[in-house]
Amino acid sequence: MLRNITRIIGVALLATLPLAGTTAHAQTAPESEVGAVGQPPGSAGPVRGFVDAHSHLMANEAFGGSLICGKPFDLDGIEHALVDCPDHQPDGSLAWFENFTRHGTPVGKHDPVGWPTFKDWPAHDSLTHQQGYYKWLERAWRGGLRVFVNDLVANRQLCEIYPLKRNTCDEMATLKLEAQRNFELQDYIDAQSGGPGRGWFRVVKSTAEARQVIAAGKLAVVLGIETSEPFGCRQTWGIPHCTKAQIDRGLDEMYQIGVRSMFVCHKYDNALCGVRFDSGTTGVIVNLGNFLASGSFWNARTCTGPEHDNTIDPAGVLPPELAKWLPAGVGLPVYPPAPHCNTRGLTSLGAYMVQGMMKRGMIVELDHMSVKAAAQTLDLLESAKYPGVISSHSWADPSYFRRVYRLGGMVTAYGSPADSFTAGWRATKPLREEFGHPGYGYGLDTNGMGPLPGPRQGGAVTYPFTSLDGAVTLDRLRTGERVWDVNVDGVAHYGLVPDWIEDMRKYAGDAFAQDMLAGAEAYLTTWGGAEARRQT
Repeated sequence: MLRNITRIIGVALLATLPLAGTTAHAQTAPESEVGAVGQPPGSAGPVRGFVDAHSHLMANEAFGGSLICGKPFDLDGIEHALVDCPDHQPDGSLAWFENFTRHGTPVGKHDPVGWPTFKDWPAHDSLTHQQGYYKWLERAWRGGLRVFVNDLVANRQLCEIYPLKRNTCDEMATLKLEAQRNFELQDYIDAQSGGPGRGWFRVVKSTAEARQVIAAGKLAVVLGIETSEPFGCRQTWGIPHCTKAQIDRGLDEMYQIGVRSMFVCHKYDNALCGVRFDSGTTGVIVNLGNFLASGSFWNARTCTGPEHDNTIDPAGVLPPELAKWLPAGVGLPVYPPAPHCNTRGLTSLGAYMVQGMMKRGMIVELDHMSVKAAAQTLDLLESAKYPGVISSHSWADPSYFRRVYRLGGMVTAYGSPADSFTAGWRATKPLREEFGHPGYGYGLDTNGMGPLPGPRQGGAVTYPFTSLDGAVTLDRLRTGERVWDVNVDGVAHYGLVPDWIEDMRKYAGDAFAQDMLAGAEAYLTTWGGAEARRQT
């Protein structure tokens, strides 16, 4: 409570300071440049601009609060926001989780200094360093972003595994804290912009509110949830730890906070559904977490149909920090030949949750469900003719995209270099044309423990360049002493999203650009269809 009061006082005091951009403020408070000249246009008609349907701005509060290094904002300024984790000092050699997820070995080094030099981080392939600082997000908004889905994220088991923590591992408490931080950031930006309601970052709770915000030339921020045990719905040896009453209370509470999009399961099999596996080094860690969370490793069979989950790679060797969690005599399992399918699907409690989301007009996230669970979920949605469904970051089997588009749902793709991302756009374009759903988007998964798009071989962004809507001119972004170039750095952080999209425009042409500019409208149309089916 005391910390909350202190933050409220801090935001109020900030409103008395000179606004960003004045000489007095520049002298007393260093800040990242934005590298953009011009204002996003307001419009009362169909929205033109990008949608990011999946990112995690406040993930620094997740996993115990000590795994993601740096914050998206700090009341005391950028010098306090963009700093490395204490356990990464003095040279990164103790940052075993960063090293393991980035290089496949717990051994490694990096320069831990963030502001103002940023020698080694953020980087497109560094998974534990803050990539969503608010000034970087501002640049993306100025460069064409109009709808930003900020998924509140938590993972109890990963929190318990990681030895350092400053926050609780309780997932629902973590999600509430992250939601609070969103509104604190909104207040922080308001204070810099002249007062309540005047900032460019606006959390919205309906499509009508989103359209109003975008028409005023601001960014519509939608709250979502991606968590492994929603409402305490874990399972142990197949026994659920939640009830239908808990699910109803949880959905009501999250809806009241402002959440409008949600996953049913994520990473680990829970009491609601089986998951789509992770591959590679991350898969080894997540499979261990599945064992610790539920009492069993993933249970996979060799698929017999066209749909399949991600392949579980050979077990490899766990670093000592993780191996110690395995009971004596227990080793990582050996799996049958790929393609792999999770034997677990949607449970009766999972079906109840999907139905509860439909009653509330929420968007159902298909990603991270096993192919068995996803098929069962689509059956429920089709029976209700419910359009509120999305695959937001390439974690659903593409065989289901036809069913998603037929319902009126949307598919947005995980970020990757221009050649691979635009290949996904081309592959799905015939479905959008067939069902009359123009518009494409991305789910960058910022701060989501996955790499951002790396530099493309032959990348040819020329600076300065103009945003796709023609309203803003963007030059190389400078933060502190570091100057970023997407041709060299890839999407090292969120501020380089417009540069990445410009690279894709040059690679794929105007048809791609027009579909990206139609992405925000497509998302709002899908959300509006879900709202229309809400039972009041």
